[in-house]
Amino acid sequence: MHNCSCENPLVPGIVEVVKIIDETPDIKNFYVRSENGVPFNVMPGQLAMVSLVPVGEGMFSVSWQEENDHLEFAIKRTGLMTDELHKIEVGQKLGVRGPYGNGFPVEECKGKNMLFIAGGIGLAPLRSFIKYCFKHREDYGKITILYGSRSAADLCFKDELFEKWPQEKDTEVYVTIDNPEEGWDGHVGFVPAYLEELNPSPEGTIAVICGPPIMIKFALQSLEKMGYNDEQVITTLEMRMKCGIGKCGRCNIGSEYICLDGPVFNLAQLKQLPPEW
Repeated sequence: MHNCSCENPLVPGIVEVVKIIDETPDIKNFYVRSENGVPFNVMPGQLAMVSLVPVGEGMFSVSWQEENDHLEFAIKRTGLMTDELHKIEVGQKLGVRGPYGNGFPVEECKGKNMLFIAGGIGLAPLRSFIKYCFKHREDYGKITILYGSRSAADLCFKDELFEKWPQEKDTEVYVTIDNPEEGWDGHVGFVPAYLEELNPSPEGTIAVICGPPIMIKFALQSLEKMGYNDEQVITTLEMRMKCGIGKCGRCNIGSEYICLDGPVFNLAQLKQLPPEW
């Protein structure tokens, strides 16, 4: 992705915002295109540092890369940097450096059934892997997507969730919200309970999970109860990433640096770390 002609990896390349979609009241999906035409090279699950002068910079997952045309960043408004990003308009120039992180193990998952479990903005990083699987559909088995959010308004990527993804070959999409509300006739309840209700078979399946920490905690317990072993369960600790290159030391857990060794780990790897994650 880095498209600066200099040698310094901390100097960002310049991109232009070409499209902005309001996904939810506090999540926007930004489409950005390289200003000088240098192609991007990002794998599902990788992140990039996005900078807005003079506000600052922040680490965000790449929610999709459309060939060499553009990158997408789904960004939730959570503080100063993201508040300012939510104010920008099409045509704005941003700095982008990266990509960072190991990404999802797309090669190791070939031939497997895929179970994607997401909550809230956690669908953004999983979306890159989901769309990758659809793009290389013959390489993967059955695809099951379980996604939940607080309310119907907080569901992101609705067009894909309800229209596009259910039409894909051998794919099932399940969507839930936390509490009943007027106008919602879909499933109501928390993701871990819905997961156990659906009870997808662990045979030949890899589960990939991302969302709020409390959701991940209980979903991991549900997966274990349903017979998934630790090697079959993958998650991402992208919220722990800081500088992206392992220099600041703020992302380490035990001997691991999330920027360099992650952010994607299977549960067996995580259980070897101190219980800080």
